[in-house]
Amino acid sequence: MFKIGLTGGIGSGKSRVADMLGEWGASVIDTDEIARALTAAGGGAMDAIEREFGPDALTPAGALDRDWMRERAFADAQVRLRLEAILHPAIGLETERQAEAARGAYLVFVVPLLVESIARWRDRVDRICVVDCDPDTQVARVRARSGLTDSAIRRIMAAQAARASRLEVADDVIDNGGATSPAHLRAQAKILHDRWLALAASTGRQAPGLAGTPE
Repeated sequence: MFKIGLTGGIGSGKSRVADMLGEWGASVIDTDEIARALTAAGGGAMDAIEREFGPDALTPAGALDRDWMRERAFADAQVRLRLEAILHPAIGLETERQAEAARGAYLVFVVPLLVESIARWRDRVDRICVVDCDPDTQVARVRARSGLTDSAIRRIMAAQAARASRLEVADDVIDNGGATSPAHLRAQAKILHDRWLALAASTGRQAPGLAGTPE
């Protein structure tokens, strides 16, 4: 299948774009959703996380205590690396399983840290699409949906690739800054969707019967 790597900083709106692409017929694999499933109560990573970090890392229901982990992971890079050593292999396996089962017009991998792991992804996707957003808008969006403080949000942003680094590797860019209306965001996504359909068809890697999709 023709493959897109979709990325963007926290609060950029990449999940909204991914939902649109899925609505129009793409198969979407969201690595954040996979991570959430792995760290939910009974999730496949929870036994290893409890062994590594102890019971304090779990909520009373048995899920990963995200606030507890976030506080430690952004204060100590080694904590983050220990967590990643558990999660990344499991996320990779589930991503591959879902990719093998995908039957959409083309395949979209939603990867928040794609640029940070560019060596792993550059040869796995045909195009990298960045959903771009100015930092102040990122902070405002994340604050509104999560209740995190501005300083906590900016610590998360600082641990992600710089905006310039994301744009440097982008084959396609969708502008979702503060001045972008929902209609303009959708129009940009539709233009790229149609372009990717054409590229998928030209390479012989488009799902049968999907020469075009409705608005």
